[in-house]
Amino acid sequence: MRKTLGRRTALRSLAGALAATMVLAVAACGSDEPSGPSAAEAGPTGVDDGSELTLWTRAPLEKQAKLLVDAYNAKHQNQVKLTVVPNDDYVAKVGAAAGSGGLPDLFAADIVYVPNWVNQGLFQDLSSNIDGLDFKDTINKGHLSAGTVDNKAHVLPFVLDLSMMFWNKQLFRDAGLDPEKAPASLAEYAAAAKAVQAMGKEGVYGTAAGLNCGGCLVFTWFPSVWADGGQVLSEDGKESKLADETAQKVFSTWQDLWRSGAVLPASAGETGPTWTAAFTEGKVGLMFYPATLLSSTPFDVGVAGIPGPNGGASTFVGGDGIGISKDSKKAAQAWNFLSWMMSEEAQVEVLGKNKDVVSRSDLANNKYAAEDPRLVTINQVAGQGDTPVALNFQQAFNAPNSPWLTLVRNQVLTGNGDLQKDNGEITAVLQQ
Repeated sequence: MRKTLGRRTALRSLAGALAATMVLAVAACGSDEPSGPSAAEAGPTGVDDGSELTLWTRAPLEKQAKLLVDAYNAKHQNQVKLTVVPNDDYVAKVGAAAGSGGLPDLFAADIVYVPNWVNQGLFQDLSSNIDGLDFKDTINKGHLSAGTVDNKAHVLPFVLDLSMMFWNKQLFRDAGLDPEKAPASLAEYAAAAKAVQAMGKEGVYGTAAGLNCGGCLVFTWFPSVWADGGQVLSEDGKESKLADETAQKVFSTWQDLWRSGAVLPASAGETGPTWTAAFTEGKVGLMFYPATLLSSTPFDVGVAGIPGPNGGASTFVGGDGIGISKDSKKAAQAWNFLSWMMSEEAQVEVLGKNKDVVSRSDLANNKYAAEDPRLVTINQVAGQGDTPVALNFQQAFNAPNSPWLTLVRNQVLTGNGDLQKDNGEITAVLQQ
């Protein structure tokens, strides 16, 4: 796994033309310097003086955000007022507020948008504050890296969302597989899926995937490349490496699974909204799945990192980062919230207690995780993952009809695509 921290220095955009257009006005509007003491001047824990702080987050993180805010407000003089914004409206709301100087004191951002918004100047520099944390080296490096430009850090992890391999232990038993043993390679994963399929249970399939959902496939298939020591992008984020040998092995494994009939047929048209539903309903033997759904999966499951063709384990470190906005006049008070958010109290007694992933590796084996070894596994694999960042990542990979989707569908569903050509189309978008 490559080290991501530091390579962000050369990156200057990610989120695409829409987000960039909306925030270009920042240079002309709302550029007043914050008036109160800066976060750096406030000491290691910031200022708790009864100030009201505003915080924005997008709707998918509402549960975790409310837990954190309620716990903070219960024990601090400062009070955080939370605003939850529909996911589809979030980028537009942030862009409009940035142009008018109306950003809240704190705001969270999908990790793939963080580098673009940092580069546009929407977050204040938190380098000295983060450097002053005794546990800095334990903070998830993927999220720190995404918010680091020119060696200056601007965000901390808010909520981590990891891709993991989940398997239905009862279906494994029924298929004669060891329910306590994780498939150690992509080949073993495929063998297990075929074994479940071979039972011939009505409505039950070996595995499933979002084969018409670029974001789902990035989240779940990139880790198979990383686990085997491969890369999906060049270091500067301008070249796709998805025609390399490791990626080819990933595609050929999934092509074989599809042709064997071991993949849920609805996967071919799945665009994202229901891509995990069949597994949650107990109709799929194993799949690559969001770690945040562990607490809501209604049966006994095994959990492990996503394997590569020859073994290893990795994960896509997704979720949201959070920082202090350029418009905040209460940076010292806002840092009080952020420093508390990274504390053992918040990480363990709020997030860990709720079976969410902690953002510090030194707290991975906390008392709540110890009650469920799967949580320890998830927390530990977080340190083996990556958060890819590249110019025009959204257009190249996540957008409907992206060249990444074309590549996957040609390789897996039809088997007649030109891999080099399709990979070149991804590179062409990355270099626009």
